[in-house]
Amino acid sequence: MADNDNTSPVKPFVGQIKGGLKPSMKMTIMGIVHSKPDRFVLTLISNPSEPETDIGLEVTVSFRERSVVRNAKVSGKWGKEEKNIPYFPFTPMQHFKMEILCEHQQFRVQVDGQQLFDFTYRFQQLQKLTALKITGDLRLTKVV
Repeated sequence: MADNDNTSPVKPFVGQIKGGLKPSMKMTIMGIVHSKPDRFVLTLISNPSEPETDIGLEVTVSFRERSVVRNAKVSGKWGKEEKNIPYFPFTPMQHFKMEILCEHQQFRVQVDGQQLFDFTYRFQQLQKLTALKITGDLRLTKVV
């Protein structure tokens, strides 16, 4: 199946968040990991058409390292990466459901109903985060 072949080009998904993020909002990303994945990246950004945009949260899932790295970029500067996770929840050719909950002080991220990590807000103006960008070795089935 072409969707599962790492050689086929993956078109980035960019979804608009009307009115920007707010505490108590939840985003759900559902998809299937490719058969031979390297990585995929989810990014909450302020301006998808500007390369140097602020990034409220970037999540990089690496299959080679079995890691989920989080970071943010504010005013052109990346912060310190966070890497600790209790488990690696992604498996090639398996469906997953990731939920990003916007709490009052942090993002809380769950995969398949299990807590994966919290990420304290570094970019304080949540309402300016107006897009979700997803790229890499997965096939999205639903984003809400």
